[in-house]
Amino acid sequence: MSKNYQMPADFLWGGAIAANQAEGAFKVDGKGISLADLHRYYPEKSNAEISAAQHQGMSVADVKANLADQVGYYPKRHGIDFYHTYPEDLALLKEMGFKTFRTSIDWTKIFPTGEESEPNEAGLAYYDRLIDNIIELGMEPIMTILHYETPVEITLKYGGWNNREVIDLFVKYGKAVLDRYQDRVKYWIVINQINLIQFEPFNSTAIPYDTVDNYEEASYQAVHNQFVASAKIAEYARTLNPKLMMGTMVADCTAYPFSCNPDDVILAMKHNRMEYFYTDVQFNGAYPQYALNYFKENNIQLDIREEDKELLKANTMDYLAISYYYSQMVDATKNTIKADSITANPNLKANPWGWAVDPQGLYNSLSQYWDRYHKQIIIAENGFGMYDELVDGKVHDDYRISYLSEHIAQMKNAMYDGVEVIAYCAWGPIDIVSCSSAQMEKRYGFVYVDLDNEGQGSGKRIKKDSFDWYKKVIASNGEHL
Repeated sequence: MSKNYQMPADFLWGGAIAANQAEGAFKVDGKGISLADLHRYYPEKSNAEISAAQHQGMSVADVKANLADQVGYYPKRHGIDFYHTYPEDLALLKEMGFKTFRTSIDWTKIFPTGEESEPNEAGLAYYDRLIDNIIELGMEPIMTILHYETPVEITLKYGGWNNREVIDLFVKYGKAVLDRYQDRVKYWIVINQINLIQFEPFNSTAIPYDTVDNYEEASYQAVHNQFVASAKIAEYARTLNPKLMMGTMVADCTAYPFSCNPDDVILAMKHNRMEYFYTDVQFNGAYPQYALNYFKENNIQLDIREEDKELLKANTMDYLAISYYYSQMVDATKNTIKADSITANPNLKANPWGWAVDPQGLYNSLSQYWDRYHKQIIIAENGFGMYDELVDGKVHDDYRISYLSEHIAQMKNAMYDGVEVIAYCAWGPIDIVSCSSAQMEKRYGFVYVDLDNEGQGSGKRIKKDSFDWYKKVIASNGEHL
């Protein structure tokens, strides 16, 4: 296997966060309200109940209630105050030896409602300072243009991403940030995890579930509009600066068959193919027939215009970014080809949020995507969310070291087989608010942040055992695991 494999000398070791989970600075410097700012923390809910709420999404009434709420706690409005602490936080990443750092630009910091004719200079200036600091510390910035930070007005005035008018609003924003940072940022991810419409429907599409008759149809229309917007932004980027690398990103939702029963094998194939649908469109430049068949069979009628087809064909993406946390399984007696119709794998252990630990799943996923597209891959997220215990000023997170070590080893196995992975970004290298649960206690970092689920604490940064471990991994270019 990869025992004697030598990692490329220019490999980009690093980590990733999202603006909405870290920056805070709610309404500071002209920032508007994003969908993430509506994510309330409910201390009385179990992890399973929190997950169920994410799957359901939000209604118009939910949105308006959360906007008016003066009592509830909304963790993503506060994050870890990265907006003000980024110099100290980035210095910690530099101490670990980071070669790259991925984060997002918050749409509502640049166009607070999405409708403004001119960008907010204070927001642009903040990202000037942040990106310059990243580069000064010797890290390659990887910037995501949309990471669940759609302005709330897109929901309330336009009904969400299924409205074609949103395409031009997003493209305007995309052009503004490309104009501003194209001389400093080479790697761009246009839309984070574009395939999660069934796991995080409201985050992904901004569509309230009570405003459409066929939510699945509206969701796929939203994705189509995001395909078109991504192609337009990629087209603009190539005229602006041919050196820019424009990527698409998916969350890996690969599923294993429950058994060798042909029904399970075929279901897994069809399930996985509907996950490859997103990248098939963005790398091949056309809708595959199996997806068109699925839409027809499920009464999903999309507004796909001839000019859309031409645009998608001419403006495919340059590279693939993936997030990988866990694998899944499908059982033909219980499941369908829908992404969220899955069965727990009895062969794997899971974390407290039900995410099954499967390092070999990363090897499988990387191999499948490479064999299908032969496009460079960035591992944009990989990490282990867990309850960390701070005892006598220390966090002994051997479980995180074990998880990451085994996943990096499987990444190396894939690279040994020829998969061209160019970067590895551990998720949440400094503890941030969880995307899915809005909890602070679901921690991923090498650095502990002394804040609880309701934002109480000193905010002090404390190095975990994994901090020194990852520092050695980077220094040895992946030899020391």
